[in-house]
Order: sequence, then C-alpha cells, then structure tokens
Amino acid sequence: MVTKNVLMTILHKILESIDEGVHVIDRNGFTILYNKSMAELEGMSIEEVMGQKFLNVFPDMDAESSTLLKVLKTEKPILNQSQVYLNKQKKEITTINSTIPLYFDEEIIGAVEIARNITKIKELSDEIMRLQQSLTKPTSTKKKNQITYYTFENLKGDSPSFLKALRMAKKAAKSSSSVLIFGETGTGKELFVQGIHYASQRRENPFIAQNCAAFPESLLEGILFGTTKGSFTGAIDRPGIFEQANGGTILLDEINSMGKDLQAKLLRVLQEGYVRRVGGLKDIPVDVRIIATTNEAPEDLLLHNVIRKDLFYRLNVINIVIPPLRERKDDIEVLTEYFIKKHNKALGKRIQGIENECMDAFCQYSWPGNIRELENAIEGAMNLTLSETELEKDDFPEYIFREAEKKFAQEQNYLHFDMETPLQLNDLVEKIEVTYIKKALAAANGNISQAASHLGIKRQTLQHKIKKFKMK
Repeated sequence: MVTKNVLMTILHKILESIDEGVHVIDRNGFTILYNKSMAELEGMSIEEVMGQKFLNVFPDMDAESSTLLKVLKTEKPILNQSQVYLNKQKKEITTINSTIPLYFDEEIIGAVEIARNITKIKELSDEIMRLQQSLTKPTSTKKKNQITYYTFENLKGDSPSFLKALRMAKKAAKSSSSVLIFGETGTGKELFVQGIHYASQRRENPFIAQNCAAFPESLLEGILFGTTKGSFTGAIDRPGIFEQANGGTILLDEINSMGKDLQAKLLRVLQEGYVRRVGGLKDIPVDVRIIATTNEAPEDLLLHNVIRKDLFYRLNVINIVIPPLRERKDDIEVLTEYFIKKHNKALGKRIQGIENECMDAFCQYSWPGNIRELENAIEGAMNLTLSETELEKDDFPEYIFREAEKKFAQEQNYLHFDMETPLQLNDLVEKIEVTYIKKALAAANGNISQAASHLGIKRQTLQHKIKKFKMK
C-alpha cells in the first residue's frame, strides 16, 4: 500500500518537474505550496514564500488585485486570465493564470493558482502588432514591392485538380464573400489567398495574415479585435487586425486551432460588421473579407466538433480544395524547373535541371511536406551541389529515393521468371493491376474519380476493373 509520505513525495516530484508555476494558499492566506517554476517566474526563492502570509510577501497586492485572494474571498474560479506585472527583479512578466478554490467536505480550505509564462509570446505578439500597423499605415511613398506578395502568376501547375482549384480562386477574386480553403501543410494555401486578394477590388487595401495556432486564445482575441487600456493588467489602447485591415482582406490561417469561445466572437463580428475591443464599450464598424484556411478536411472539422457549425457555414461560402503534391505528380517537373530558376537567381547559379534518375525518384516519392518540401529539397541541393549545370542524386537526401528503389525491387520480383514455378502472363498482368489499383484507391482515400485520374484511366474503366477483380 502507498503511504501518505510516499504520495506527498510523488506530488512534490511532479510539481517540481512541470513548467507551469503553482502557488497554493490556505484559508488564512498562508502559502502551503510554491513550486520551483513559480519561484523562477516571480523572481523569488521558495524559502521566501513558503509558510509566509501572502500579503507579507507581496505587499503591493490586495484582495482585489490578487487573483488568489480574490478567489479565496468569492469562492469563484478565475480561468485563463492574462496578467502583466513586475516580478521581484523588476522584470515585466506576462502570464496566463487559472485560479480555483479548494474544498474539503464542502468547506473552502484554500486556493490554487496555476500560471503559464507567456512573456516571450506576448513580446512576439506586440512586435507583430507594431509591424502590422506600420505595414497597413497609408503613406504616399508605400508600394507593394516593399513587402513579399504573391499573385496567381506565382501558382504553377497543369494537373486537372490543381487547375480546378485555380479556377475557383480566380472566380472568388471577383467576389467579397468569405472563403474556406482546405489543403495539407505545404500545399501553398497562403499563395492562393494572396492571389485572391491581389486580383480582387480590395487589392489596394491591406492584406493581413494571422496564424490562429500561434498564440493562446486570450492573446489572439486582443490581436484580432484590439485592446482597451485597463481591460486587463498591462493592456493599452491598440487596434486589432480587423481595424487595421479595414477595406482589405484577413487570412485566418489554421482556423481549426481557434477555441470555441473565440469562434463565437468571430462569428458575431462577421454577422454584425463591427468589432468591440477587449474591455471596450464602443462598437467599431469594419469592412473586411475573411479567407480562412485549414489543414484538416472540412467534413472532419464538423464531424469531430472542432469548429462551430454556424461559423463553418458562414466561412464556407466559397470552398476551395488544394490537392496534395502526391495527387498532381504531373506538376512535379514544372515545379522543379520553376524552383531551380527561382533559386538560380537568389544564389547566383546557372543550374539547368536535374538528372533523369532524380526526376524519376521525385515522381515516385510521396512528398508528405508537399510543395514546400519539394522547394526545400531543391534549394538544399543547389546549396550543396558541386555541379555547375545539373543537380545530381548525391545532392538530395537519400530518403527521397527509397520509394523508387522499393518499387523497382517489387517490379523485378514480378518479372522474375522461374521455369519450375511458372506464372501465366495474364495472371501476372492481373496481379500488377490489382496491386496498383489498391494503391491508387488508398492514396485517394477510396475516391474512385481521383484514383482513376491518378491511374490515367476513365472512372467507368476503374469501376469495371474493381468489379472484375472482386475488390469490393
């Protein structure tokens, strides 16, 4: 049986190993637990705080400014609250705190506060806000080429699925309706978004991109909608990106990472056309177009309740699906040539192409990182190559060639001829067909049209073969 002392030792080890700060006071305001992370956060030593009355250690605090004392008094939890304060070393610290009352036999016995240090994240968000304000501030000399931007001309490819997505994007540019774009990581979602913006009537107005996964929800709300001085400790009057992008376009990247509470507030802005800064009372009219992107299939977002249905349907007015690179293998050669030209200019080189063996391997490789992975592979090879004309196999990572080598070995196994165990030609052809049909269906997640396109046959032909080989 585990004794009380053993349990306390285990608890102590756990508290000392976590990154979050933990501070517990009893009903009389004396500290009974204070871990190493909290001590480092506040610039204190554990010995200074343990066993001491809270207000003796933190004399600048009172029952209203201290969340611990406030929760002890009100018996109501305070969750995910931003706090900005100076620690003992006079260093400004930003935290996200959750403070909850502690009960025993239905009687309050104390309060616990768990603090997560987000000082660096807050500094980054402030810098982003300053940069966005400088980029969106109109000046008589500001020109587009002062920042990186993309148009439809930067989107390369000839495969049917890619061209369909491009046609949809060009049609979307003629509208101001919301757009939801689905594509795996690295497929070029932001290029499509910028292409839509810079081909639209809003092209002379701001374009601002915000990754919804980059910041905690409490900070993201301020970034989106702005803050009012005094709305929380350390808050200042600052417009959010909705105000900064007024008349233009906002990209909400990885919308599937946004919390449900913030989704509800975003929906209100989209429905009513105005924002209210965090802690503010004034409604500020805004005219922005929202283009949201997700790396999860829209149907999965709804199925797993990742996104509110009302927000989903508000965003999904125009839906664009960007195919992964493995479903547009015909575009690999075009993209490779494009990236070689791009990096020739950047690196001052004159590479003309790649070896045929490399291109064959490129077409066999699945490219889980999609176009971004392809470009990075080419850029890396161009930095490493000793050749002045052509990229070679040794210039690329070995893993790119493993799939091609594996497939070659399988083909050799199929073509191995053994007089003692003969295999009829028709049986061999059927075996190969079945293998590749199964692979195509798996890659297309069972979608017969996509699998047929990948195999280069008609949909009806594939359906006939599936029935013929009794694959369903």
